[in-house]
Amino acid sequence: MANWDRNKNLLLELVKLPGNDRCADCGAPDADWASYKLGIFVCLNCSGTHRNLPAISRIKSIRLDFWDDDLVEFMKSSGNAAAKTLYESSIPVFYYRPEHQDCAVLKEQWIRAKYERKEFTAERKHLQQPYSSGYYEGMLWKKGKDKKQFLKRRFLLSQKDFTLKYFTKEDSSTNPKAVIAVKDLNVTFEPEKIGHMHGLQITFVQEDHTRNLFVYHDSGQEIVSWFNAIRAARFAYLKMTFPEAVESELLPLITRHHLKEGYMEKTGPKQREPFKKRWFILNSNDRKLLYFKSPLDAVELGAVFLGPESLGYSVKESQPKSMRGNKWKYGVTVETPDRQFVFMCEQERDQKEWIEAFQQVISQPMIPKDYASKGLREV
Repeated sequence: MANWDRNKNLLLELVKLPGNDRCADCGAPDADWASYKLGIFVCLNCSGTHRNLPAISRIKSIRLDFWDDDLVEFMKSSGNAAAKTLYESSIPVFYYRPEHQDCAVLKEQWIRAKYERKEFTAERKHLQQPYSSGYYEGMLWKKGKDKKQFLKRRFLLSQKDFTLKYFTKEDSSTNPKAVIAVKDLNVTFEPEKIGHMHGLQITFVQEDHTRNLFVYHDSGQEIVSWFNAIRAARFAYLKMTFPEAVESELLPLITRHHLKEGYMEKTGPKQREPFKKRWFILNSNDRKLLYFKSPLDAVELGAVFLGPESLGYSVKESQPKSMRGNKWKYGVTVETPDRQFVFMCEQERDQKEWIEAFQQVISQPMIPKDYASKGLREV
């Protein structure tokens, strides 16, 4: 008969080993759950997806559940490192590997791709073809520019000319509604903002303005394939543009998370204008602070370039000269060589998070590509 305490202690020792001490799928600490069918240790969040794959994976708590001797022996002979070698042997360099803070659909499809479809094994590498081929076409639900409803639109991504196009008609042989250069493309999952668990925000630059497309697909696998197809095209473009760069330098540039986004109030250059509530997005990669009237606006109202401290940029807590129109009281002042920007936050926590995010950008030295961005409007 199995000894409960002995087996529990053995598992608690196993989960401390390098590789096992973090979730096999998202890298989260406290991997207190295990798939005794796959021989891996996972976090509580990822264990939920594994429970939905009973033919592939079976889950137990290493602290709360009873473990038979043979299952413990299997865990001893397996582990996260062995599973990684087996299930992650052929991952494309551009493919996004989710982390614990990423949205549910990314993590779920990563788990399904690894263990259910076995996309990253040498034997089933052909399953990567749709998002690795340099050409991807299909239907997505896209938010109308000035309306709240989402309309079905055909999208076409081509690595041949590094463009993403979308069409108002289902036939892609007609003239496209928009042609977006992969050069200026970014894509992020924004399920809460868009109101759909598979919501994707496509951002690009056109006529010196940052523009947004908000899309989703009912299939989690399809929307993640679109995400990785765009990453594949971006990676190919970056390799062509920077042939001397190593992969580790290019990977962070393929797609970029927003460093910080949310509402603040802003006033004008003289600080006597009424404060207005705006939605702000801060990107560290291109040193831009963008602002919009609302989170789902298609076009930004303005942009502020954030240079380094050495060129006279700084941020601090503040109290504005004028309080006209503002409802919030936690001030943030950003100093640039040309003018002072004053923002108001609703909560003290928001104020501290924005200041920390601004400081993160300002503390970074500029690189050659940043100088091309200094012509941005500061309004």
